[in-house]
Amino acid sequence: MNKTVFFILALALGLTAAGQSYTFVDYQEAVLRGNLDLAAERLNVDVAQADVSAAKIKQDPSVSVGYDNNSDWAIAMGQACSVEISKPISLGKVSARSQVARHMLGASEASLLHYLNNLKADASLAFLDALLARDKAELTKQTYDYMRTLYEGDCLRLEKGDISPLDVMQSQLETVLAQQEWQAAVTDYANARLVLDNLAGQPARGTVSVEGQLSAITQVFDLPTLVSQAVSNRPDVVAALRESDASESQVVLTRRERMPDFELSAAVGYNTRVRNEEAPAPQFVGYSVGLSVPLPLSTFNRAEVRSSALQAQQAQIHVQSVQAAVRTEVMQAYNSYEAARLRVEDYSSLLLSQSQQVLDGKLYAYRRGETSLLDLLNAQHTYNQVRQAYAEILHDCMSAYVELMRACGISDYTLGI
Repeated sequence: MNKTVFFILALALGLTAAGQSYTFVDYQEAVLRGNLDLAAERLNVDVAQADVSAAKIKQDPSVSVGYDNNSDWAIAMGQACSVEISKPISLGKVSARSQVARHMLGASEASLLHYLNNLKADASLAFLDALLARDKAELTKQTYDYMRTLYEGDCLRLEKGDISPLDVMQSQLETVLAQQEWQAAVTDYANARLVLDNLAGQPARGTVSVEGQLSAITQVFDLPTLVSQAVSNRPDVVAALRESDASESQVVLTRRERMPDFELSAAVGYNTRVRNEEAPAPQFVGYSVGLSVPLPLSTFNRAEVRSSALQAQQAQIHVQSVQAAVRTEVMQAYNSYEAARLRVEDYSSLLLSQSQQVLDGKLYAYRRGETSLLDLLNAQHTYNQVRQAYAEILHDCMSAYVELMRACGISDYTLGI
């Protein structure tokens, strides 16, 4: 047992010397700066911005060059060369395409903000989990130290004949169990820190501790106000609205793309002198202007327009679905937060002091031989349960607060850590 304790302490000291600690504010900044998934999500906005620029591109004009030889070498009918420039003209297609791209850019920006809010909430919850794991590790370490001291004292009392060997064996057994609980808590704390490093995009950072304390959050909210703000302003709702706008613009674009493109052309030609005796002609320069209009026979099939109109209708229904889901999420998160907040208020700190007093009293009586070891162990277990339950209640209250902020789409919040 002593070798195991020495190994754990040596490992903890070695990590502390080489590793680093995190405060809540520093950790949030590290996540926003280094999270790899967030960096990938940001590229979606860059892609959408590039699509906006690409949508503004118009069709290029074309140039054609021609050469004619009217048997000039055989019967001297002359030669000709020409240059033609043509330009396709579409009516409103570029503006409609740009409108769709701009709406999709807005949707990408809102989706990025929604992802960012979720990431901050996940990082906050991970930090709270690490704080709880740290507190449990400290609590189990104190319990182990307490039981080890009790066991060492019982060994001395056994030599004096004050207690029986069975009592010493019982205290030794409880000490071993306390040590195992401490080891498990230390492992949980180490795993919680690994989660922090992974979210921050630094899996090899080696964070060894987190700073801050779990505390009660007693802020009271008005549910109708939260629901109204979330339905109007939550980023995923905004993204759905922008996608719906893009679908409406796509209907316009589909209609305009089915309209025929005109093509204007202008040409100039040079003809050499015709030296044929039967039909002589001087050299001359000719000009021509043309307009090409395709016959829009394919426009009689309106299936493509109907498809885009149905997709726009589907996008509008999706907006309503997202808004309904947001209402439910906010109300559920609010109920959970209120329940957690009331639990914190009901859990008086008097319980902590009372359980400590009972434990101290039982220990004093046990050392004087006035109570049994079982009574002392029951007092110790009660004290541990009270402390652990209080830490978990604080953790649950703060976590419920974070989830409420997430549901409302609020990213600017503080936990008082």
